[in-house]
Amino acid sequence: MYNKVIVFEGIDGSGKSFHLNAASNYLKKKKIKHIKLREPGGSKNSEKLRKLLLSNKSDFEKKTDLLIYLSARSENFYKIIKPNLKKKVILIDRFVDSTIAYQHYGFGINRNIINSLNRFILGNFKVDFTFLHIVKKKDIRKKIKTKKNRYDKFNKNFYLKAQNGFLKLSNKKKNYLKIYSDETKDRNKQIIQKKFNSLIKIK
Repeated sequence: MYNKVIVFEGIDGSGKSFHLNAASNYLKKKKIKHIKLREPGGSKNSEKLRKLLLSNKSDFEKKTDLLIYLSARSENFYKIIKPNLKKKVILIDRFVDSTIAYQHYGFGINRNIINSLNRFILGNFKVDFTFLHIVKKKDIRKKIKTKKNRYDKFNKNFYLKAQNGFLKLSNKKKNYLKIYSDETKDRNKQIIQKKFNSLIKIK
């Protein structure tokens, strides 16, 4: 068995969190040791930063926003991810590519700065595989049912830019599998489970 770091990416409302939890339940049934975490959030300190970042009362400048996100990532990396590497399967709801999709393609922050900060935190660390959840253009925003946090209030154009960013990133990498939200949840669960079987050698 190969313990890997597997990320679930996609814009809000794409189904990534649902499928991460479904994957976690699948690994439980197979009695495979794993941990799951989310960004922002995860470690105790990162969860505190999540509340700050996503609060409807918060109004951060976009550069401040970026630095808080990366502070949360640093806490996760050193307190959760790094100690469990090669010991357990690690499932992450959002990671580096979300930062590039949202902060660079969405907000227009210089990508080189984002890359430099990620290298400062993560060094040469790379995830093993990414499931990218795609929403049809006509359905973007429709799948966000409630406005629980300030990101839920962003307009359709912002999410279009972010999703296009994800697609550009996926086209340059081999360790990506696109999951389309217009498929049924059961069909997508089957696709993801089949990939998990080959990724971590589940029999």
